[in-house]
Amino acid sequence: MIKVRQYLLFTILVMVTLSGCFRGRPSDKPPIHLNPNMDTQDKYKPQTQSEFFADQSAMRMPVEGTVAIGQLREDGSYYFGKNSDGSFVQTNPVTLTRELMLRGQERFNIYCSPCHGRAGDGKGIITKYNYPIPPTSFHQDRIRSMPDGQLFDIITNGIRSMPSYRHQIPVDDRWAIIGYVRALQRSQNAKLSDVPEKIQSTFN
Repeated sequence: MIKVRQYLLFTILVMVTLSGCFRGRPSDKPPIHLNPNMDTQDKYKPQTQSEFFADQSAMRMPVEGTVAIGQLREDGSYYFGKNSDGSFVQTNPVTLTRELMLRGQERFNIYCSPCHGRAGDGKGIITKYNYPIPPTSFHQDRIRSMPDGQLFDIITNGIRSMPSYRHQIPVDDRWAIIGYVRALQRSQNAKLSDVPEKIQSTFN
């Protein structure tokens, strides 16, 4: 009796072991679905026709007056760099801190320096590859006199051969980059009056 039990136990172990060897192997038989109604789901794909709606469009416009979560843009000066009358804001609406400037430097070196150079002089590495339109130097009077909101708009939407960076660079980082650009401009066009009075005497 004991031998019979041992034989049965051994047979079961062999069958279990062999069954594991065939897992994951190709088979012409479809898998067994305990819940077959998941195989076919009623849904609309983008740009498809619908018989339910009067305009036969499966893609629907959001309900009027509603805003998706995280997409409320009430502060136009922050999100668009513009005042209520559509003009560009003159100064950065974000408080400049050391942390923000360091963040701006990091993001500038990643996204801007390949074209504009780390010094902002328009001599980035891309100029070595026959780029058709030379990148702009930030040290021109025209760029120095631009409102901060206009620089924000350029980063967001692009200009001429410069593409839009709205998807790569979040709003906070765009303002941080602008703060760092202003620091670069000041470093290349500083005046004695920009130096603290206690240090000015050392230049005499």
